[in-house]
Amino acid sequence: MNVYDFDGTIFYSDCSIGFARWCMMRHPKLCFTYLPRVLKNLILYKTGRIPNHLMQRKMFSFLTMVDDFDEQIERYWDKYEHRISAWYLAQKRPDDLIISASPACIIGPIAKRLGVNFVASEFDREYGVFVNNLMYAKEKAKYIFDHGFPMIDNFYSDSLADTPLALCAEKAHLVTNHASTVVDWPDLDPETKEKVRKKIDTGWNIHLNE
Repeated sequence: MNVYDFDGTIFYSDCSIGFARWCMMRHPKLCFTYLPRVLKNLILYKTGRIPNHLMQRKMFSFLTMVDDFDEQIERYWDKYEHRISAWYLAQKRPDDLIISASPACIIGPIAKRLGVNFVASEFDREYGVFVNNLMYAKEKAKYIFDHGFPMIDNFYSDSLADTPLALCAEKAHLVTNHASTVVDWPDLDPETKEKVRKKIDTGWNIHLNE
């Protein structure tokens, strides 16, 4: 079984941010009811005043405000499905697993189109809360262990925050250059491992250019 992160790995850009922009363009009222609130919480998160999961909850809150969600998510993927990386499509297998911190309601439709399995953050669009843990960093590895998934042959991600899951795979690969280039997962020296550990604990993504 091969396991893939989604945003920045097999899909160029972040689908949650992209879909939020998509919805704001089609429902301009979100620019007044959603955007100021999320910008405020992003600042609070960047300054260490709220944790990652609360910032993400506020980030995803626009999903509670889109009445025609089912129509809009399909239209969004109609337009942006072409951003799925060519290297991935060339090696896609039916038993692939996508595992993503993005909401399941956004990831599910594209996973269905690709014909693969997925695990993502469950976000209740009625109440605006997470149903399970944010599927980020070490939570991905915990989910794999807790649910008895088979051995991971290959794991792909664009972020060193996914090191816990990379260590669970027979072979791990780092994806760079806007989801277009695949290289071997780097050997981490003790200083970098500590950096990764600290940033995972605070909920930051870690990329090679940091």
